[in-house]
Amino acid sequence: METALTRLVGVRCPIVQSGMGWVAGPRLVSAAANAGALGVLGSATMTVDGLREAVREVRSRTDAPFGVNLRADAADAGDRVRILIDEGVRVASFALAPSRELIAVLKEAGVVVIPSVGARRHAEKVAAWGADAVVVQGGEGGGHTGEVATTVLLPQVVDAVDVPVVAAGGFFDGRGLVAALAYGAAGVAMGTRFLLTSDSTVPDAVKARYLAATVRDVTVTRAVDGLPHRMLRTDLVAALEDAGRVRALLRAVRRAAGFRRLSGLTWRQLVRDGLALRHGKELSWSQVLLAANTPMLLRSAMVDGRTDLGVMAAGQVAGVIDDLPSCAELVERIMREAEATRDRLTAPR
Repeated sequence: METALTRLVGVRCPIVQSGMGWVAGPRLVSAAANAGALGVLGSATMTVDGLREAVREVRSRTDAPFGVNLRADAADAGDRVRILIDEGVRVASFALAPSRELIAVLKEAGVVVIPSVGARRHAEKVAAWGADAVVVQGGEGGGHTGEVATTVLLPQVVDAVDVPVVAAGGFFDGRGLVAALAYGAAGVAMGTRFLLTSDSTVPDAVKARYLAATVRDVTVTRAVDGLPHRMLRTDLVAALEDAGRVRALLRAVRRAAGFRRLSGLTWRQLVRDGLALRHGKELSWSQVLLAANTPMLLRSAMVDGRTDLGVMAAGQVAGVIDDLPSCAELVERIMREAEATRDRLTAPR
């Protein structure tokens, strides 16, 4: 199924595996790439040296194009961009809008730039700066999210920009892919659906929690870092929402200390990163610290399997997913469903 996305990045299928921290490592990314989708490494939780090793491991597992997701506001963003260029990575994706200068550096080196956006004005801005495509995530998507549903946001962006648009938030099957194409998108991006595959390294106990979830078990909370964050409702989330300011601060300091030991950051760097994530919001000190160590909360679940201590980011589709196919099985099934749906819609009546 050829679209503007497949032509742009050189993949067989108009499907993107989102670059999730602690989840989208070399095994998942290479499996998605070998299946015909665009696999994207989640590099925000990697060191610079770890990123280079991960890129080379993906390269050793697949000859297909793949991408790397970067934090545009990271202090070492320039070093990470240089790795992508040196290692010949096909796509650079961003959760936050990269600067005009960063886009220019990547494009000059032949790297395809695809930022993720949650509003029409953001899509217009990065497109004007030279982005090759945009991923548009509606409020159904997991992790940090907005309030506008994909079905409302997607057509707005498609009508506003002249670059390929990839739809994210609420997609998990072939019917959704056809719906996105009907809106004018060039493909879909999926995070939770790829997290719940046999190629994902997320511990089995965590996957079981996702599979057991209903749509009502997926919530949006500001208690973790002060920003709207879609995740599974757990005892930890309930405790954070119920905690008073003093208790929340003590809890945040303990978690921040753990993340500081793991990451090697100083307290000054930790607070700086937390403040950088405020995005103009008024956050308490506990929320600033939690914002800085959100990667630690995600790691507790996605790496350590601690469903009691970790945050489990989840799109609403977690409530309707009930199996763990391989990436190859998933992509093939989605494409088969998409073709059957398209044939049904175009058949004479």
